Amino acid sequence: MSLYQPEPVEISTRIRPGEWTESSLEELVTTYRAKILAMGARVSDVVTDVERNDDGSVKVAVSWAKPALADDLAADDLAAETAADATTVSRDTVSRDTVSSDGTSRHPGTTGGSSSV
Repeated sequence: MSLYQPEPVEISTRIRPGEWTESSLEELVTTYRAKILAMGARVSDVVTDVERNDDGSVKVAVSWAKPALADDLAADDLAAETAADATTVSRDTVSRDTVSSDGTSRHPGTTGGSSSV
């Protein structure tokens, strides 16, 4: 049994004028994003909203809108992993060389035309 809760997650704050700099704002956003990612969000599911007000204050919100069902999240993760694995296998298959006992190298499926390693 899972304790999955589909409610969206949000970390937000408001900062008064003069209490923040561009550097501190960037650091705060990075920290909030890291916390949401540590909860299991994928990078593509994290939304950052920085609202700068006319009075010099700023509102920062970092959120994760989780799928309604935990199975949806797991299925999406499995699909992404499968696609990544297929790409890796495809790339490995294309670039693999065979080295024979005489020290020559050739691509699988070729006959003759070997080159020295």
